[in-house]
Amino acid sequence: VQLLTQAAACILLFPRFLLTAVMLWLLDFLCIRKKMLTMPTAEEVASANEGPPPDDPPVCVSDSNRMFTLESLKAVWHGQKLDFFKSAHVGSLAPNPEVIQLDGQKRLRILDFARGKRPLILNFGSCT
Repeated sequence: VQLLTQAAACILLFPRFLLTAVMLWLLDFLCIRKKMLTMPTAEEVASANEGPPPDDPPVCVSDSNRMFTLESLKAVWHGQKLDFFKSAHVGSLAPNPEVIQLDGQKRLRILDFARGKRPLILNFGSCT
């Protein structure tokens, strides 16, 4: 059953993955084309040696930091797969995961803390 689920996910996610891969390739292609087709003038070469102002972001992705890499494609595939298998979806019931109390002895579900019609509020704040 799990193998069939994984196969179905691959079939459903493959078109989205291909679209994302094409977009990454196009972004890299545009930057590479711009870099190769525009020959810098002597003034531009001189100003490039000085370096851009510190607050000036780079115009294109450098050759050493390309977007269309195997690592980026793996990350896209993994993210889409996680999104597909998540338990919370818009319009469906909220998941009710198990939580462990601070003493570590008692295991409850989140909705066990709800009281009547009163809303249950979860605060995912930071204590730092």
